[in-house]
Amino acid sequence: MSGLQLSALDVAFLCLESETTPMHMGAVVTFRPHGQVHARELTTLLAERAARLPKLRQRPRTALFPPGAAIWAEDPDFVASEHISHHHLSSLYEPDPLSAYASRWMGRPLDTGKPLWDLHLVTGLPDGEFALLLKLHHALTDGAGAYAVAVGLLDELPRAPRRPHSGSLPPSPRSPVDAVKEAVGSTLAQAGIASSVVRATRSPLSPLSAPPSTERRLGLVRLETAEIRRIRRAHGGTANDVVLAILSGALREWMINRGQRADDRTLRALIPVSVRGRSAEQLGGNKLSGYLCELPVGLDDPVERLLAVQREMSRNKAAGPARGAGAFPLLADRMPPMLHRLGSKAAGLAAPLLFDLVVTTVPVPPNRLTLDGTKVSGVYPFVPLAPRQAIGIAVATYRDSVHIGLQANGAAVSDVGSLRDGVLKSASRLLDTA
Repeated sequence: MSGLQLSALDVAFLCLESETTPMHMGAVVTFRPHGQVHARELTTLLAERAARLPKLRQRPRTALFPPGAAIWAEDPDFVASEHISHHHLSSLYEPDPLSAYASRWMGRPLDTGKPLWDLHLVTGLPDGEFALLLKLHHALTDGAGAYAVAVGLLDELPRAPRRPHSGSLPPSPRSPVDAVKEAVGSTLAQAGIASSVVRATRSPLSPLSAPPSTERRLGLVRLETAEIRRIRRAHGGTANDVVLAILSGALREWMINRGQRADDRTLRALIPVSVRGRSAEQLGGNKLSGYLCELPVGLDDPVERLLAVQREMSRNKAAGPARGAGAFPLLADRMPPMLHRLGSKAAGLAAPLLFDLVVTTVPVPPNRLTLDGTKVSGVYPFVPLAPRQAIGIAVATYRDSVHIGLQANGAAVSDVGSLRDGVLKSASRLLDTA
C-alpha cells in the first residue's frame, strides 16, 4: 500500500477534518470473558497484530502531482503500542460508564501527521466485561474496509475454501470506440448527478442542525434480529427497511420531547452505499455512493411509517446507486484533488442543504469473532457527524442482534439517552403490530 495515491474522495475526507468536525469512524466492540482479563497481555497482542497490518503503519503525505493529491507513506517512527491505550473504569456510579468514556474518546480528533487510527482497551465494566474502542479516519477506508482492519486485530478466522477456477477467458481489450463511449457516458452521468444535487437542495433550517462543538455523546442500542424478522414476516420489506422505520419512530418521539414539530414532515437521511467490487479493489480506500431517503417522522402509525420507508427505498434502489442526488460521493471522487483542498470545508458546511443526518449500515459477516479466545458479544459502529448536524446513526448486525451506534453533537444534544430509549420504544410498537 506504500506509495498508493489517495482517491479524490479520500482527500475530501482529509480536508473536511477540523477540531469540531473530526472525520473518523468508530466502533465499540464488547467482550464477555469467562475469567480474569489480563490487560497487559491483550495490549501486547493487539500491538503485534496492528504492526502486521499495512494500513495501520502508514500516514498520508502530500504528493507533487497531480496538484493537491496525497499518497500513503510508511511512517518511519511507527510504533504500534503508541496507538493503543488501556483504561480501567472506576466511576461505575454513572448510568452507562462505557458510553460516557467512549463519548469523551470519540470527540478527540486523530493526529493527521501520524497513522490515522487509535485503539483503547477498556476494562472494569459491569459483570467483568471489557471493550475495544477502535477509531479509524474516514480517509483511510469506508465501513466495509474498516471491518477488514478490525478483523485483522482479532483472532484469525477459518479460511473459506477457494472456488475452483472457472476456466473462462480474460475479457477482450477495449477498442478506442468503446473507450470513447465509456468516457462520454461517464461525463453524462456526472452531469446528471450534479443536476440532481442542485435540484435536491432545500432550506438549511433543519430540526437536527447543531453549532460547532468538540463534545460528543454516544448511545448503544441492541435489538434482537428475531424481532426484526418477525416484523418483516408481518409487513414485508427488508431488514434495513424495518430498522429505518424504527429509527424514524425514535426520531419522531425525540423531536416531540424536545418541543419540535414532527407532524407533516420528513427528515432526509443520507444512506451510504458501498460500490466495492470483489477484486483487490477491496483493499483501497472509500468506494461509496449513497441514497437520499425521506424518513417519515410525520407519521404516528408505525406500520404506515414502515410502508412509507419501503416505498422510498424501493424508489432509490430502482434508480440505482449511480444516479440521483445521493450519488454525490461518486461525483466527489471524480473531481481533481485540488478542488477538495480549496473547497471541501465550504462544501461540508452546505451538507444541511442536502440531508439532515447520516444513517449507515456496516457489514459484519456472521463469523464467530474472538480476541485471545474470548467471544465478541457486541459490535456498535459510529459514523462521523457532518458539519452542523446533531445526530449520526450507524447499524451493524452481528449474530443474533442488531447493534445501533448513536453519535450526537454534545452542544445540541444534552442527553442521547432519550433517543436511545426512543429506539427501543419504536421497535416495541412496531413489534406489537406483528
